[in-house]
Amino acid sequence: MSGDSAAATTISSHRSAARVVVVGDQATGKSSLIATVASDTFPETISPVLPPTRLPADYFPDGIPVTIIDTPSSLEDKPKVEEELKRADAVVITYACDQPETLTRVQTYWLPEIRRLKVKVPVIVVGCMLDLRDEHYPINLELEMGPIMQQFREIETCLECSAANLVQVAEVFYYAQKAVLHPTAPLFDQESQTLKPRCIRALKRIFILCDHDMDSALNDSELNEFQVRCFNVPLQPSEIVDVKRVVQEKVPEGVNYLGITLEGFLFLHALFIEKGRLETTWTVLREFGYNDDVELEKENIPVPSKKAPDQCVELTREAVDFLKGIFNLFDSNHDGALQDSELDELFSTAPESPWNDAPYKDSVETTELGDLKLSAFLCQWVLMTLLDPFQSLAYLIYVGYTGDPAKALRVTRKRSLNVKKQQTDRHVFQCFVFGPKNAGKSALLSSFVGRPFQNKYNLTSNQCYTVNTVDQLRGVNKTLVLHEIQEGDFKECLSNKESLAACDVAAFVYDSSAEYSLKRASELLTDVARHGEDSGYGVPCLIIAAKDDLHSYPMAIKDSETICQAMKIDAPIRISVKEKHMNNVFHRIVNAAEQCHLGVPETEHGRNKKHFQQLVNRSLILASVGAAVAVVALAAYRAYARRKSNSAN
Repeated sequence: MSGDSAAATTISSHRSAARVVVVGDQATGKSSLIATVASDTFPETISPVLPPTRLPADYFPDGIPVTIIDTPSSLEDKPKVEEELKRADAVVITYACDQPETLTRVQTYWLPEIRRLKVKVPVIVVGCMLDLRDEHYPINLELEMGPIMQQFREIETCLECSAANLVQVAEVFYYAQKAVLHPTAPLFDQESQTLKPRCIRALKRIFILCDHDMDSALNDSELNEFQVRCFNVPLQPSEIVDVKRVVQEKVPEGVNYLGITLEGFLFLHALFIEKGRLETTWTVLREFGYNDDVELEKENIPVPSKKAPDQCVELTREAVDFLKGIFNLFDSNHDGALQDSELDELFSTAPESPWNDAPYKDSVETTELGDLKLSAFLCQWVLMTLLDPFQSLAYLIYVGYTGDPAKALRVTRKRSLNVKKQQTDRHVFQCFVFGPKNAGKSALLSSFVGRPFQNKYNLTSNQCYTVNTVDQLRGVNKTLVLHEIQEGDFKECLSNKESLAACDVAAFVYDSSAEYSLKRASELLTDVARHGEDSGYGVPCLIIAAKDDLHSYPMAIKDSETICQAMKIDAPIRISVKEKHMNNVFHRIVNAAEQCHLGVPETEHGRNKKHFQQLVNRSLILASVGAAVAVVALAAYRAYARRKSNSAN
């Protein structure tokens, strides 16, 4: 990979223009700077605020036009400045070289202000009117700006200029444009002078994709193919020799008898960036589909779209087979489980590991050592696909899926259609677990993934999921996702019409030793049933009597059965997580989800609504029959009239 040929054939960014907003204190040279770069002459007089100024596409080598926005400095114009900053691709902050206090203001006001507005774009700090600085008081710009750049990493570069003397005026906007097209921050840590983790992970994935013979090195042929793909120019044999020599001198392990290793590949990119040649690395990243956040572009990830809220997305057999293969590949000690280090290596070509935080952390069963067996590994992917299909497909691609992305995921039928057909096409079911506080919901979820019973559960997230496979009697495994809805989040959960669309079955857990717990669970059940009736997304419901090891209150069984009879659902499932008496509860949840046309509760409101609809339908039928009879009678009368008329003639 030659730096010279790379520079000569840089592929332009995916951006078609750059918008640069210039801000700073009053009288720091903003307008003069803009006017001078536009005309290449210093203006004798100038307006306080210039209209938008456009530098044409051929002004700089990258071939991208730059629009420069001047801004006022008065307090009453602050809202306008804020609006312009929010639309910026890059920001230039000016200070006056002859007014040291304006440089202080860059650090104490302008940079914090940009952060307050959450404007996350590159910043160029520019000292204007260099010609007016007292020559007896020179400053060391690197020494002056070093601490500021360490505090504010968004600063891409800093320089000083003189519009009056035409010194480094064009360079200000060249660096601004370059910061937009080829930003440093996503790739390189200026303080440690090293590539950032996301950049390393992306380059590692690219290296693996180019290592066709999978020998952990890029030979001359692979290196040349990479060069042509990214820069449209082949490497000459002498250039390949030079590249290897540079790598060998600095990183001996970067070259071996097979070619350039991953260490050498990463070193070359760090070297380009250190020399200010960020366009080389960005050209490579963009050729392989990465955006400015060093993630794959969304348009390269064809996630199948759901046409209705009550559809869901699942992995296809092809994707599952790929995941099984990748699991075995990274199970380096062949113990049938992935350790943390093996999982980290598996995701080392992705931006980061997707399962370190909620809702995926602690959502599946692990071994005693905390490792993931194949079934748990697949369950994590199932959960990610259910909750975030885009992320699931993106990570499939990151870890090496090279099949047709459109064939990795499938969209299920609408659940409402499954109800009509009285059968489901789903392999994954999501169960919303409702219940009052201290009913035993968390214990139920924990037991599902094999965690031991605790007397107290501390929820660290309101996005609490557990997922596991359930072996059905007919030998067909289904994946069940339990989603705990905390009582405090209940109203928000039912806040819109489609709240239950993603739910296949609902379980209502109550403490069988507490009368209030049953009463509250009954209220939650009624609210969910009513919501389902009004929205059209009614779901099968089960009541789970938890803590069966405790003494029930005297009327517990009768009260619970009365509730179930009134709602026309099955009697409560009595369980004790503490005593490990689970009463096949997870099988019964899956069965309820499979038989989606049964077990849907009815409220008095729902029965009245159904009765009214039946009356309306009957009236419509009678009206239709009446209309048909009238049409037949009219036709008969007309036929009779014609016969009578003919006989008279």
